[in-house]
Formats: sequence, structure tokens, C-alpha cells
Amino acid sequence: MSNGSPRVADHIMSALAATGVSHVFGVGGANIEDLYDAAHRTDGRIRAVVAKHEFAATCMAEGSVRASGGLGVVMATSGAGAMNLVPGVAEAYAARVPLLALVGQPPRDLEGRGAFQDSSGRGGAFDAAELFGTISRFCARVDDPADTGKLLAAAIDAARSPRGGPAVLLLPKDVQQATVAGLAPVEQLPTSASGPAPGRQAAADLLARTVADGGEILVVAGDGVGHADARAELAALVARLDAWVAVTPEGKDAFPNDDPRFVGVTGAIGHPSVGRRLDAAALCVLVGTRLSVMARAGLDAALATVPLIGFDPEPPFVAPADGLPLVHVDGDLRAELRAAVALLAGAPPARAVPRDPAGHREYLVTPALDAPGVRLPDAVRAIGEAVPADATVVSDAGNASAAAVHHLPVPPRGRFVIALGMGGMGHSFGAGIGAAFATGRRSYVLSGDGGFYAHGMELHTAVEYDVPVTFVVFNNNAHAMCVTREQLLQHADYSYNTFKPAHLAAGVAAMFPSLPAVRAGTADELRDALLATNDRPGPALVCVETDPGETPPFVPFLRLIGDPPLRPGGNRAEHVPPVG
Repeated sequence: MSNGSPRVADHIMSALAATGVSHVFGVGGANIEDLYDAAHRTDGRIRAVVAKHEFAATCMAEGSVRASGGLGVVMATSGAGAMNLVPGVAEAYAARVPLLALVGQPPRDLEGRGAFQDSSGRGGAFDAAELFGTISRFCARVDDPADTGKLLAAAIDAARSPRGGPAVLLLPKDVQQATVAGLAPVEQLPTSASGPAPGRQAAADLLARTVADGGEILVVAGDGVGHADARAELAALVARLDAWVAVTPEGKDAFPNDDPRFVGVTGAIGHPSVGRRLDAAALCVLVGTRLSVMARAGLDAALATVPLIGFDPEPPFVAPADGLPLVHVDGDLRAELRAAVALLAGAPPARAVPRDPAGHREYLVTPALDAPGVRLPDAVRAIGEAVPADATVVSDAGNASAAAVHHLPVPPRGRFVIALGMGGMGHSFGAGIGAAFATGRRSYVLSGDGGFYAHGMELHTAVEYDVPVTFVVFNNNAHAMCVTREQLLQHADYSYNTFKPAHLAAGVAAMFPSLPAVRAGTADELRDALLATNDRPGPALVCVETDPGETPPFVPFLRLIGDPPLRPGGNRAEHVPPVG
């Protein structure tokens, strides 16, 4: 405070607390320290968490949203601090995660005059507004303290809009420190509103006709369902249609994985049973997904032969062949799913489809490997037996993620998070910590050693704040997916992506004496170590030894080795009982 009057920084924190924000994540610095001070002055309503790196802080903020909803907030100082936000903000943009980035800037009177870490676009400096404007839904500099309220409201509105994504406010240090009286609360400022989507009635009519004709319907749900908190609405629509359900890799927690209607995950890491159901479908309904290449790999031909409805703020990346209907229903996802169920109230009931309670999912079979280490499917099954029912599982990029997406069911009352956009290796460490902060429950981070080397020192953040996170590191001393690509695509007798052996668990245990860190050499040892950590109040690490030569359940790789997963009648798909 200054002379008893609230600063702009105080107003921002009070406004965020009023909207339900309980944590802000970031890294400190001279041009953001006033906002940390303001967080401290909220009397516990907002807890400021300091990470080791701004990318990880951004992942914490968006991981908290993916696990529990709301608005994620990250704060960083100018210069390198601001630049380190870029991949995390870009991931939030690609995944449409509601995120607010508060980025400190040098004082206004020094901009364009050689200020330290100047990014004003003046006097030869680069323009941060231009940079962040390309990876955000809203970006603005607060040049007049009196504009703080309306710009903050506009930023929050853009982040939480149906499209969703990051919003960025650039805050000069002297603006943060300015005293302003009479700023309107955020909730009293005008926000955008949307009416019924133009495609609403057309979608309901197509659904009703398909049900009346007795046609099978396949619903493909994506991560937009979780961002919109629309799982209950999706379940109601599925029940009304008695539809089959598949999920994208990012949307694995959109629908219960133990439901008899659930047929698996789509795309490059997916289950062959999804393609079988799509071949038999009279209609495909996309909910909360546009079906990116990774999410639709192997399904393009079938998608071209079936009418399509897309419930999503943005149109699908795919379209059926000429002459077949494509209905796009944009707008608020929850509202549109509720409207669809209401419009179907007078339609005949769906034909009951007989289903096997054990499930209809087919799993990929990968080549046997005669080498030391725990096989990926065995490791994932061990994790499935140990993970608590209400945990959030956060998977990193790479071979380990492929195994987790393919073999690990989402905990019945938990969440599943994976970044397949711009997050890259190491995203899971920050996201898992953010999920634990947001939910207060244990989260599981599944990462390879490559992800650990990228951002694994966020272990320090978990230890400092004593958050309940179990880090599972698949150690194969390699960037294993890149090794597989070298072998299959380059026919290489070299490798740029193998490492000298490292004893990760022993190293972590030496660095952090209070952190339980153990090495698992078998699947049973992995399961037992995880079960032993579940009741701990704080973090733990288990390192499981695997082999870089193992081919993951990744369709493009399996096709290259001549051992593809086939549709019905093939001999490479296997029925596997659910894990956990």
C-alpha cells in the first residue's frame, strides 16, 4: 500500500481472488515483485507459488485448470522471464486452457531509452505485445493505471470464453505501483455473451433422424469437455443416444474409461476398436475436439464416409465427403450439449445396443523385446494397480506417454492430463505440481528421463511446498522415441539420442534428503513402491528402469516394422482387461 490507497497490483490480486483464483504461479524478479507483495497482502486468499523456471510455472497454472477448472494465473518478470513463458503460453493456446499471464515490464519513463530488459517496441526494442499477441486470445499493455479494471476484465473474459486460451497483460513496474481509487470490481464490468449456436437445431434434427433409423452413433470426446466442465452434459447426451464413446489422447478423462460404451482412444496411440466402431457408425459426433492429426491418425478414410456433427467453438479439422452432412455447433459447450438433450426430448428412444460389460476395447500388441528392464505395458499396469482413485495423472511426451495413453485407465474419480501441443518434454512436472495444488489430492507425474532432464528440477518446488506428487520416471538413458525414429526412419547405425547411464533415484535422494526416492527394477517393485508413497503427505519419486529399444504402442512405428494393428479379422489386436 502507499498512503493507505490500494495500488494497481493490489486491485489485480483482489479482483483475481474475487473470481475464485486461489493460487498464482511464477518466478520472481524486479519488475513483478509488487504483484507478489500484493498476493501476500490478500490475507491468505491467494497463495503465490515460486517455481524454478517460468515455463514450469506456466505449466503449473494450466495444470491446475486441467485438474480442477477455473482460471490459471502465471506471473513473470521482464526479459528472459517473460520469454521463458512463451512455450507454456503457446501450449495453453493450442489446448485452449484458460490462463492469465501477468508479465512485468520496465517503468514507462525508461522505455525506448535503453531500459534494462526493454520490450516496449520503442527505440529499437522488440515488442512483447506483438510477440504474445500471436499466441494469446487477448494481449494488452496497461499504459494508464485507470485502465486496469477494464483490461483485466477483458483479459479474463477472453481466457474464459468458449474458445478459451491464454490472455496476457503487460504491466510496467510504475503502473503496478500506482495508486488508483474507484476501480470497478471485475464482476461488475461488461463481458461478452453468446446466444444459441446457429447449428443447434440442425444438429438435433440429424441426431433424431439417426436414432429413429436405428443407426449406431460414435461420440468422440476431447479435452474441451474438461475445460468446459461438461462431463455431466456429455454423459447425458451419450445416455440419450445410447452411443459408443471414444476419446482423444488429450481428452482421455472426458468419459469414464470403465463404462461399457467406452471403446478406447483415437489416433496414433489409439485402440483398433475405435476404427471398428467408426466403420459401423451411421453418425460421428465430435464433442470438445477438432480432431488434430495425432487424434485422428488412421481414421481419415472412415471419417470421410460418415455424417459429422462437431460440438466445439471451432470447426473440425475434418469433413465428410461431398453430399454428407457436416454440422458445426459452436458456442458454450455445456449450454449446447444441454440444448441438444432438451431438443431430443420428444424423439423416439434410441435402440438399445447390446454391450459386453467387460468392454469392447482392443489393444495394440508391440514386438517382444529380449533386453533388461521393465516392459512399458507391465510398468503402466503396475501404476494402474497403485494409483489412487481420485488422483490426477499427468503424462509427459515420448514412449512412456504412449504406453500410458494406451494402457492406463483414468482413475474413476480422477483426471488425466497430457500436452500434445507446444508443451513438449518436461511439461508434466509443472502440470502435476499445479494439479496437486489445485485439488489438494495426490497427482502422478509419468515422465521419461528426457523430460526429467528438461524440467525435473521442479522437484525442488514440490519439496519446498510439500505437495502430494508422485514422480514416476521411466529411465532408459535415452530420448527413446527419437532413438526409435533413428532406427526406423533413418535406418541408422548411430544415435544422437542415447545417454550415458545415470542413477537418477540415487542422485535425487542425495539432493533432497526428505524426498523418498527409490529405484524399481521390476513391475512388482514399482507397484509396491508406489503403494508405499500414496499415504505420504508430500512428494515422492520412483525411478523404473526400462529399455530404449522397446517399441511403444504407436501406430506409425508399428506399421513401419511391418507389424501393424489391424481392424477386425487381423491378428495383431488383442483384448486386454482394464487395468486398476
